[in-house]
Amino acid sequence: MHDITVASRPVGGPPTKHELALMIWVAVFPTLTVINLALGGWLATLPTVLRTFILATVAVPIVIYGLMPLLHTLRARLLGTAAR
Repeated sequence: MHDITVASRPVGGPPTKHELALMIWVAVFPTLTVINLALGGWLATLPTVLRTFILATVAVPIVIYGLMPLLHTLRARLLGTAAR
């Protein structure tokens, strides 16, 4: 049997650089927005480097372990549906 391909890739294969960049943006922007809204007052009093360190320390695990697996699953479902 032949694999169904999208842009010369098997459906369900790894995302392209452009797809991955979009997925990361979709995960990071809302995460940073929510964290800033929730902790903005407290973070505003901190030096910039410490504030950035705290934001990254909170945001990275949320994005990597929470949102990116969901986005990969959603992408696979969308590509699977589009291929049918």
